[in-house]
Parts: sequence; C-alpha cells; structure tokens
Amino acid sequence: MSVASVNGKREWQRYDGKQGLLRWVLWLIGAAVFVWCWQKISAGTEWSFVLDAPEQGADILGRMVPPEWSYARVLLRPLWDTLNMATLGTMIAVVLAVPLAFLAAQNTTPSAEFARPFALFCIVASRSINSLIWALVLVMILGPGVLAGTVAIALRSVGFIGKLLYEAIEETDHRPLDAIASTGASSGQIISYGVVPQIMPVFAGIAVFRWDINIRESTILGLVGAGGIGLQLNSSIGNLDWSRVSVILLAIFATVIVSEWVSASIRKAVT
Repeated sequence: MSVASVNGKREWQRYDGKQGLLRWVLWLIGAAVFVWCWQKISAGTEWSFVLDAPEQGADILGRMVPPEWSYARVLLRPLWDTLNMATLGTMIAVVLAVPLAFLAAQNTTPSAEFARPFALFCIVASRSINSLIWALVLVMILGPGVLAGTVAIALRSVGFIGKLLYEAIEETDHRPLDAIASTGASSGQIISYGVVPQIMPVFAGIAVFRWDINIRESTILGLVGAGGIGLQLNSSIGNLDWSRVSVILLAIFATVIVSEWVSASIRKAVT
C-alpha cells in the first residue's frame, strides 16, 4: 500500500503489479542476505561460550561488588589526562578544521578544481578512520602516552568538525554577502563580516558537541596504550581485578554525565 494526496487529503492506494513484485523481490533479497550473513556469523561462533555467557556475566558482576573505593584516588591523574586529551585534541582539530571548511565550501573556496577537492579529501580521510585506529598507529610512531591519544583525537575530530562547518558555510544567507560585496569589499572582508557572524553560533555548538564526543572516545584510547583512564581499565581487566574495574567504570560514567551537562549548557547559551 502507498500514500497519495488526493484533493489535499491523504488516501491509501494499492501498489500496481510491477511495484508489488519489485517490493517482494527486494524483501526476498534482503532476507537472503540476512540468512547468508547469519550463516557466516554462526560458522565462526562457539555456541558453547554463548550459552554459558549469562553464568559468566553474573560471576563477573558478582566479583565487581563491592567496588574498591580506595582505588578512586589513583584514578585522579589518569582521569585528568583523559580530560586533557579530549580538550586539547578538540582545540587542535578546531584550528585545522576551520580553514579546511572554508576551502571545502562552494561559496568560499578559492579554487573549485584544486583547493576544494583537497579539503574534501582531508575531511573524508579523517572521518573514515576511527580514533582507536589512529591511536594504535600513533602509539607505534610517537610511543605510548597522552601525546598519541591527543593527536588521535585531533585527527579524528577534524573531519567531523570540518564537514558540519562547511555545510553550515554553504547554507549561509547570500543576501548579506551580496550587500557587502556591493560596497567593493574584498573576499576576506566578505567572509569576515558576512559569513563568520552567521556561522559562529553553529560553529560553537559543533565544537562543544565534538568535545563531548571526545570525552567518551578518550576513555578507551588507553586500551591501545594512548594513556588516560583507559590504560588503568586495561590493566585492571588484564589482572582480573574486577572490584577496581567497577570503580573505573563508575568514574567514566560520572565523567560522561558531567561532560554531557556542560556541553548541553554551553550549546544552550550560544544558540
């Protein structure tokens, strides 16, 4: 059945023979793909472990209670490193993403043949690689520690900020730009006085939103040696010290809740 508008009213209409057949074919193809994927997954799955999962999960949860609250003092420095990674990584990404966004936007790029494709390539390359993979590569290059995590956060965030920002630039109202251009203003002046004031609220919201996401991502970069609280989590899991794992998870949860509140408050203030 499909919905059609007749005399301003929505009415249900039956699909014709070709449309109905096409829909059935698409459904059958989708079902076949699902069955094929399920077979591939099942072939590589040890179902004895899956059936035993509830018992193992209950055992781990039992070992996590009560949490080792005295361990919370040890987490202050790693937690501070995590916040620094997210904040500094976001700031570096903003510095790199702003010029890329202006190069990628159709109404501000100086060269649609060279500058725009280059900027779009950088944005897509950044967005296509997860921060955990960036961190894994950078740990091999820069060594383990917070520096590798900060650079990984920055490289991942450039594409996110750049894409949303250049789309906001392209959606700016052209009338103020035309008015400024009619006074004989240069391209730089048109951007400074016509484009920038329109995108500033959006830009602030994007930057804060990405910082909020980076808080979450930076908590797990320690799993590959990039520093932060994730390093403590990986160590505690490796030592099967589940009472400490519960403290770390609670600390991460509390940090994310606070960052969400701060992010929402700032976005509300700037919009």
